[in-house]
Amino acid sequence: MFPQTRPAKPRPRDGLAPNPKLKLFDQCREVMRFQHLSYRTEQTYLEWIKRYVVYCRGGEPGARPARVSDGHRPPLRGGGWRHPRDCGAAELRGFLTELAVARGVAAATQRQALNAVIYLYREVLGIDLGELGEFRKARVSTRLPVVLTKEECQRLFAAMEPPLKWIAQLLYGAGLRVSEGLRLRIKDVDLARGLITVRSGKGNKDRVTMVPAVLRPALAEQLEFCRGVWQADRAAGLPGVWLPEGLARKYPKAGESWPWFWLWPSRETGLDPRESLPPEAGRVARRHHTGDVRVQQAVKAAALKAGLAKPVTPHVLRHSFATHLLEDGTDIRTVQDLLGHAHVSTTQIYTHVMSKPGIGVRSPLDG
Repeated sequence: MFPQTRPAKPRPRDGLAPNPKLKLFDQCREVMRFQHLSYRTEQTYLEWIKRYVVYCRGGEPGARPARVSDGHRPPLRGGGWRHPRDCGAAELRGFLTELAVARGVAAATQRQALNAVIYLYREVLGIDLGELGEFRKARVSTRLPVVLTKEECQRLFAAMEPPLKWIAQLLYGAGLRVSEGLRLRIKDVDLARGLITVRSGKGNKDRVTMVPAVLRPALAEQLEFCRGVWQADRAAGLPGVWLPEGLARKYPKAGESWPWFWLWPSRETGLDPRESLPPEAGRVARRHHTGDVRVQQAVKAAALKAGLAKPVTPHVLRHSFATHLLEDGTDIRTVQDLLGHAHVSTTQIYTHVMSKPGIGVRSPLDG
């Protein structure tokens, strides 16, 4: 017997009833894009929804659906494949419990999975699951961020080549997330004033941070390179760069203009999955920004070459930025603003990894 769910509540006035002729995941994309969720949030939610569907069939929460061609399918739970609307709170409780018990995920990961599935029911299917009930919660643990010393940062940069070296230096020197650094456009970098404007950062918020003085010549060189790429694209008749949907409709030619061009353009053109629904219809090849995987691989390889005995990712550079500012005496509220944290409690984590934590207490062994 299927679990009982409450009748679908009326959709909000500004909500969107997805096209019933579309497949489930295309319906999810339609609603997410109508509500202007970020592309990364869209991809994360879709991945968790897929895993939930697999769980309802009887697969593991972290598993992907088996291909038909391989001749094997996961055991079916409840007699066969079921649409999520035929499942409910009981399946969701089991899914979350299995994530915590069998997969050992972190509390934040379990919460992310919960948010994704609740979004599916509430915003896409229009179903109120009511009280979810008790389920095994993942253990909450506080992990301190990995931080490089200033000397280790310089060794890392010395093991890299431009332009990836400049990207890594900018992430460290301005405290940017890798996605924020790669999405910078020409208009967002003001070398004369030494300012970078981060558009639509985490939480869809804008903020301003600094341009490192030592990096200004490199960025000026990068701007000249970008102008050459932009001019070549215009001469070749390529479509303009990707713009948010509202801007693209209001200013159809803005994507072809110099101010909207990427600061870190990709080497090749490609299709953007965000531009149409369903994804196989009406997409065009255009110039995108450098991919984050390329930067991640470059940083990892440089850390290995430099002999750093720490797990280094691009985000470690942002952690190092905040920690070094605090060590140099910068006010924590200023660091909070530069990082774009909503709450100062998030920034306070870096006080625990400073070279002199707390008030600089000396060890009794030092006499």
